Amino acid sequence: MKICTFKRPSPLGMQKRLGIFIDDKTLIDVNLVWRAEYEKSGFYDPEKRADLFSPASLSLFLKLHQDNAIAKLQETLDLYKILAKAGILKTKQEAELSVALNSLGLRLDAPLDDIGMYRDFFAHEKHVKTGFEKRSEPIPPAWFEIPAYYKGGNLGFIGQDDVIPWPFYSEQIDYELELGVVIGRDGKNVKANDIKKHIFGFTILNDISARDIQRKEMSIRLGPAKGKDWCSVMGPVIVTFDEFNYVEPNLTMTASVNGEEWSRGQSGDSHYSWGEMIEHMGMEEWIRATDFIGSGTVGTGCGLELDRWIKPGDKLELSIERIGTLKNTVGKPNKA
Repeated sequence: MKICTFKRPSPLGMQKRLGIFIDDKTLIDVNLVWRAEYEKSGFYDPEKRADLFSPASLSLFLKLHQDNAIAKLQETLDLYKILAKAGILKTKQEAELSVALNSLGLRLDAPLDDIGMYRDFFAHEKHVKTGFEKRSEPIPPAWFEIPAYYKGGNLGFIGQDDVIPWPFYSEQIDYELELGVVIGRDGKNVKANDIKKHIFGFTILNDISARDIQRKEMSIRLGPAKGKDWCSVMGPVIVTFDEFNYVEPNLTMTASVNGEEWSRGQSGDSHYSWGEMIEHMGMEEWIRATDFIGSGTVGTGCGLELDRWIKPGDKLELSIERIGTLKNTVGKPNKA
């Protein structure tokens, strides 16, 4: 399944809703499907019942259905097909259960609406090697011993078609092409072979970086912080783990700037598996449903490696096989 968060107009303004794509052009509103089912079944206050059982927020849905989130979403999809076959396409308040992607006012948002903790790994050796070569240094031996990561800000995430803000304190920003994982179940001291229980799905991550600020931070041997935390991009959808038969996928990844391909790599080129990364980050520490993880930049997956730099107004397209294309425009530098 392809899971999304979308915004749709309402009398109270734009509302964020949890959706499932039923084809490339149409999605269903998960919460409204259950409201219609409870109306049909004659329950008192079907709206509140649906909100409690199937909230319109993916983060709340994951926290509520940690043991079976994917199965519950599949049940929702199956239920929609039953309702549609019976001619039930709206709630009693005339809210449509499905909506076209090109509907007036509808737009996709970052698919995970509220991130618990954001961790970004450094797992692709080709990218790591190039970075250290630019500093005339070898890869540290420790990199081959542990899957290192940093903890980033979780409030600056944007989604499909959003403008990437250019912070006033930076003169050089960069894109980073990564595969992202959404955690769907809590755990502590999780083992690598248990990731089937904990990975909800995969999405595209663009870990935007202010390279000039990042260089200063890393020269102090601390960070990154302001070099990263103002913005990251996620989307356009999350593809659930069952679509890959609960096996870590090896997916082709590309990045294009203004229609010209700059980056190409494979997610499977990572030195560490997702199981190894999740086991490492969960040692004596809780991982939580709604946590988000990046793989680190794939080889050739950023301007730093290529000595090519994005500019205000550039059109970025990051694509990952079987997931889709994440599209954004680079904004103008903000004023202090």
